[in-house]
Amino acid sequence: QVTLIESGGGLVQAGNSLRLSCAVSGVTFSGYAMGWFRQAPGNEREFVAYVRWIDGSTYYSESVRGRFTISRDFAKNGVHLQMNNLKAEDTAVYYCAARVPRTPLRYGVAETEYDSWGQGTQVTVSS
Repeated sequence: QVTLIESGGGLVQAGNSLRLSCAVSGVTFSGYAMGWFRQAPGNEREFVAYVRWIDGSTYYSESVRGRFTISRDFAKNGVHLQMNNLKAEDTAVYYCAARVPRTPLRYGVAETEYDSWGQGTQVTVSS
């Protein structure tokens, strides 16, 4: 496991953009993948996106594909989630996740495939 520190959440109007960041603390990340999940009030936590660390390949949920971009940042030892054209339904607490073991993700969309989690950052989109 690693310690993940998120930043960048806030309040934004619909149609605007926001960028979330997640940094691995204390060690240089060399695991298999990092990703983002989110949880809206009354809902279960759901997958948003992941990036495979070794080659930067990415995968997105259908609800954010084309609007969100996940990317690696080796200098900051973490990832970013660029969120464009935000909608009210994107309002949620966003969690950074990491899979440290270097074994491939099965699908990458299940919480159980990740062993490290951040504390969450609130994103609120006003319509």
